[in-house]
Amino acid sequence: MAAVPDNLPRDGQSILALAARSMFELFSNISQGMFLVDRSGTIVWVSEGYKRFLPALGFSSVDQFVGHPVEDVVPNTQMRRVLETGRPILIDLLTNRAGTFVVSRLPLRDDATGELIGAIGIVLFDQPETTLQPLIHKFANLQRDLDDARRELARQRRTKYTLASFIGTSPAAVEVKRQARRAAQSASPVLLLGETGTGKELLAHAIHAASPRAGGPLVSVNIAAVPDTLLEAEFFGVAPGAYTGADRKGRDGKFKLADGGTLFLDEIGDMPPSLQPKLLRALQEGEIEPLGSNRVVPFDARVIAATSRDLAALVREGRFREDLYYRLNVLPIRVPPLRERRGDIAALVEAISEDMALRNGIHPPELDPQALEVLAAQPWRGNIRELRNVLEQAALRCESDRIAADDLMVLLRESIGAAVPPSDVAPPLRPAASGLRPLAEQVAELEQQAIRAALAHTGGNKLAAARLLGISRATLYERLPQLTENRTFA
Repeated sequence: MAAVPDNLPRDGQSILALAARSMFELFSNISQGMFLVDRSGTIVWVSEGYKRFLPALGFSSVDQFVGHPVEDVVPNTQMRRVLETGRPILIDLLTNRAGTFVVSRLPLRDDATGELIGAIGIVLFDQPETTLQPLIHKFANLQRDLDDARRELARQRRTKYTLASFIGTSPAAVEVKRQARRAAQSASPVLLLGETGTGKELLAHAIHAASPRAGGPLVSVNIAAVPDTLLEAEFFGVAPGAYTGADRKGRDGKFKLADGGTLFLDEIGDMPPSLQPKLLRALQEGEIEPLGSNRVVPFDARVIAATSRDLAALVREGRFREDLYYRLNVLPIRVPPLRERRGDIAALVEAISEDMALRNGIHPPELDPQALEVLAAQPWRGNIRELRNVLEQAALRCESDRIAADDLMVLLRESIGAAVPPSDVAPPLRPAASGLRPLAEQVAELEQQAIRAALAHTGGNKLAAARLLGISRATLYERLPQLTENRTFA
């Protein structure tokens, strides 16, 4: 019972005492039952409403119930904890032989001294599954929504691609997959370098999927898409109440979310200089400090970074920290542009066409042999992303399911202002009398054309030609015996 302050006027004390008695009587009447225990935990009083639970608890009369320690007669009770701590348990579920109840437990104190003298137990509801059905239903819906959101988040953080998703059998594509496969077995940072649209994000997913961390999360951050003022919170998280409007529970950053898995930092070249030292420290020490916090949080995440910018040039210009560059550039993988792997265009067209058909519920578009030649001749400044865009436009604009070379030339001229005819790049792919030759034969011919062009460009320097093609010198030497004109570059 609440203590009555001595400094209240006489009529005020009387009103407060009357209110206390009224509240006790009100709880006794509206609740399903009440009982009192003294300081030692012995039951000293039972309300009329509570008496109906006694038979279920194994007692035939109140005398058998009153005078016993509360834990001996009320299974699973928490009244002893209230007596020991002096703190109330306002809402709780109690289950025993008598059923399941929603209960409340309150400490009682002496009016004069404030000393704990006992506690009161109140049965609020004796059939919670019926009485609280709307609340339980709402809670169940919230729990289901939370579970669905967690499953969706886990699905999105799983890898979408594997190394098999990187389409291509050209020397450049094979070399990239070889390097990615080796990088997957290491815990060191990987730096993916290449133009926009070459498949750097796909490779990041593939490296994670082939690594020992494949069972952990893959968390991606596109640095160019996040405002500089929010990047620190996005990376390192926010402590509870770090600033006005911050979540009272705090928020984990991407480093912590990637714990046990892989963190993919896309467009790392756009990292603001002010945040680069903190990123470097996180990579070196394996720990982060959330925004507004004084504690250090360890993390275990493998880092894969990607950029379409020249990081070495940014270092020379003083726009990217040299020490951070060396920390990231441990396992660099150069992803070649599409113009350096023209032999893969036929396979890419087939894969993209099938994906378009699945997404749109249509038959995959077919390309004339001459249309394939047109695609192989283009510079593809937007790389695979541009190739997909052209194929989607062509499929939507063509009246039939078969795309002709003229249709592509018109579309390319409208899209980029010019289109390279096949004869300006390489000899056209000659169809056999019965139709287009086998894909492997076309790929081999395009590969030989690319090697000839590289050797011609470098004046016969095989090492420079291999670098230009994005392959090793050993791979180049393997291909040289297949050239019919290789004596020119001996």
